[in-house]
Amino acid sequence: INFFTKRTKELKPGLHSAPGWKLFGKVPPRENFQKDSKIIQQEYEARTGRTCKPAPQATRRKNFEFEPLSTTALILEDRPSNLPAKSIEEALRHRQEYDEMVAEAKKREIKEAHKRKRIMKERFKQEENIASAMVIWINEILPNWEGMRTTRRVRELWWQGLPPSVRGKVWSLAIGNELNITHELYEIFLSRAKERWKSFSETNSENDIEDAGVSVADREASLELIKLDISRTFPSFYIFQKGGPYHDLLHSVLGAYTCYRPDVGYVQGMSFIAAVLILNLEEADAFIAFANLLNKPCQLAFFRVDHSMMLKYFAAFEVFFEENLPKLFLHFKSYSLTPDIYLIDWIFTLYSKSLPLDLACRVWDVFCRDGEEFLFRTGLGILRLYEDILLQMDFIHIAQFLTKLPEDITSEKLFSCIAAIQMQNSNKKWAQVSENNNVTKSC
Repeated sequence: INFFTKRTKELKPGLHSAPGWKLFGKVPPRENFQKDSKIIQQEYEARTGRTCKPAPQATRRKNFEFEPLSTTALILEDRPSNLPAKSIEEALRHRQEYDEMVAEAKKREIKEAHKRKRIMKERFKQEENIASAMVIWINEILPNWEGMRTTRRVRELWWQGLPPSVRGKVWSLAIGNELNITHELYEIFLSRAKERWKSFSETNSENDIEDAGVSVADREASLELIKLDISRTFPSFYIFQKGGPYHDLLHSVLGAYTCYRPDVGYVQGMSFIAAVLILNLEEADAFIAFANLLNKPCQLAFFRVDHSMMLKYFAAFEVFFEENLPKLFLHFKSYSLTPDIYLIDWIFTLYSKSLPLDLACRVWDVFCRDGEEFLFRTGLGILRLYEDILLQMDFIHIAQFLTKLPEDITSEKLFSCIAAIQMQNSNKKWAQVSENNNVTKSC
């Protein structure tokens, strides 16, 4: 039956008598024409000479009051007159099956209702916590930042996640501005980037990138690569796509950075970091935080593709991997699955590509508090969360799984696993282990 076209007059009501089982819902009277059950019973008795006592009508109506009122409920109907009647045994069996189906539907609906109620209660509680935390951050912590940032109370509040309204401000303060970048300096490098884009568009030749005298010390030519990468940044978000409100803004911040740091240039992964900052900060402030963040030892090592430094970070990571998750560590070892296979993408994008955005922001919250150590602790938390699943996988499936983590991952589960990770080995903490591996301590 086509539900999207108007029914014609040729359709006869008799052709639409309901089957033995039908979905519970409203059906137009003329399309649902059927004999009364008493008439069907009388015809059956007259034809067969047998008597069948149905359940009293009052009882059936009473039962309906307890049946779930949803599209999952079913109505048990007598057979049409043109079909053989059910035997008593068959009728009883169908009644039992029907009762079981209704009970199961009702049980499922009650479970779903409780689940919705619990989710709403948790969301309400979360909103209340965010509102009260926001008041504390705005009125107490931010006005006394230097004196309160390291206190136990503030660190505990920080761990719970920053209220979105103060997140950008706290990130800026935590990251700092050791490079002393001003809004005016950003405008200067943005103007330079726009000039380069103009010259590229005028020549419109791919060979000009090579002819521009590109060297290790001059990667401004990577401006063209930014255009290709922006559309791949949070592809499900229209705001960063061409024509979206943040597309040009993201382009500007990344372009200005390539002119500010031509020795680093643009590297894939940067667009995700810049995008997260843009969502939480004004344009110039996002650039300042971006440039200072990428100037941290860990980020600088990865974005400058310093292989020796990256290997030392991986070695330090494996020390804590073996300490916290020995079974999974040996499983990875058996497949020669090294940290670079999954850690590089996580570190390059600070988890903003691998995790849901709201969860990635919460990881950023504590990363701004604890520095590079938390990036590797988060990685171990993810491995701990999915340890049982990963132990059943081979090399290919592990690599694929860790590249694209499940979308249903929640902050409660992940942060519970992160909290269980001990960043200590033989009484040595991350900073000491990383120093032993000649890794520069994070600021």
